[in-house]
Amino acid sequence: MEQYSDPLDGIFQALADPTRRAVLARLGRGPASISDLAGPFSMALPSFMKHIHALEGSGLIRTQKQGRVRTCAIEESRFAAIEAWMSTQRALWQGRTDRLEQFVTSAENKEK
Repeated sequence: MEQYSDPLDGIFQALADPTRRAVLARLGRGPASISDLAGPFSMALPSFMKHIHALEGSGLIRTQKQGRVRTCAIEESRFAAIEAWMSTQRALWQGRTDRLEQFVTSAENKEK
């Protein structure tokens, strides 16, 4: 689990904000310009750019500038780190709940 700590801290911090999650959801449909991404949010562009920088800093998105337009796209490889951590956690907790279920069933059978 320690192998995930540093990169995952930044990723989960970026995912903690609903605006950033909404941006990622939109980028899940394909790349988009900053202005297209900012459109649905009632905030000034400099404030919105802080969210873009947080997502880019965590490695969840990448940006590319062509002329005056900056386009954002999801960085799929970073989601693999999340998936690996979630799989480890899922296996751990499934094992624990399975053992709890066995314990409860065993206790119920002893009471009968």
